[in-house]
Amino acid sequence: MDQLGVAVIGYGLAGSVFHAPLIAADPRMRVAAVVTSSEERAAQARAEHPGVRVVSTADELFADPAGIDLAVIATPNRSHAPLALRALAAGLPVVVDKPFAVTAADAEEVVAAAEQANLPLSVFQNRRWDNDFLTLRDLMDRGELGEIRRFESRFERWRPTPKGSWREVGEAEDGAGILFDLGSHLVDQALTLFGPVTEIYAELDRRRPEVKADDDAFLALTHTNGTRSHLWMSAVAPQLGPRLRALGSTNAYTISGLDPQEDALRAGRRPDDGKPWGTVTPDKWGTFGAGENLRPIPTLPGNYPAFYAGMAATLLDGTPVPVNPLDAVETLRILEEARRVAGSASR
Repeated sequence: MDQLGVAVIGYGLAGSVFHAPLIAADPRMRVAAVVTSSEERAAQARAEHPGVRVVSTADELFADPAGIDLAVIATPNRSHAPLALRALAAGLPVVVDKPFAVTAADAEEVVAAAEQANLPLSVFQNRRWDNDFLTLRDLMDRGELGEIRRFESRFERWRPTPKGSWREVGEAEDGAGILFDLGSHLVDQALTLFGPVTEIYAELDRRRPEVKADDDAFLALTHTNGTRSHLWMSAVAPQLGPRLRALGSTNAYTISGLDPQEDALRAGRRPDDGKPWGTVTPDKWGTFGAGENLRPIPTLPGNYPAFYAGMAATLLDGTPVPVNPLDAVETLRILEEARRVAGSASR
């Protein structure tokens, strides 16, 4: 097999910006098919991936999956689980964009179907390969921070006027709202670093009258190991807080600003363009130390391509999937419990 043929189901922002470029950049993969009902997006797919097969419905793809070795679900949240189940029934390994599903029960059904079919299944939690997260994890692995007592993590934006996307005007049952959007990343990162959660506190609000789902949220998680994670996500933050702050028993690490990979992909850059990828200049490094003994510390390069390199290794070499879907099920359980704790986000 020269290259794995990958079908990208959905060619909006997720499919065209986050998935397809990373797939195309991996030497063991190619974008073989795209599912989109938009003529404009179909033309875009053909221009960006010469020779790609474009079909207008998932039905057409599943009826004839020849040449496809992996299906990537990059559609609106509510369709993630149903399409994943259909792809597995068609005999295809699957990657599902985050959030895995709109309920933990739906996600568990997909996991069970993959196990029964003996097919690989993973979830695109790409922010495990953000530069700031990789740097923090490296510091922790080397014992530079001591025991982490408090972890603060934010994804905040200033969008006082909604753009009108389904994530803003959709209902909670559609997986709309900032909790399921950015919270999927924040909770996954906290669980990856600090493990299971014993207590959950949450605040959910709808600050802009034009939106139907939450656009401002805060979660406080208490982990089994004693670490407390404080997670903020907002579309209405006029000033942005630090991206990460980890307070340890010996040192702390703080960094502001976002990993550059998303902006690079949106701007049309590709990981295989021969230029440094995922790097930042020293003025954007984080700060390490304690008290008055503080110093800038280099930020490791971000590495979103590692996800699809991991999927290629799974399919061709038999290694574990890059993200265990059971991790994503646990993230959904926490998000659902956060909604229950917070009550209606209608203030």
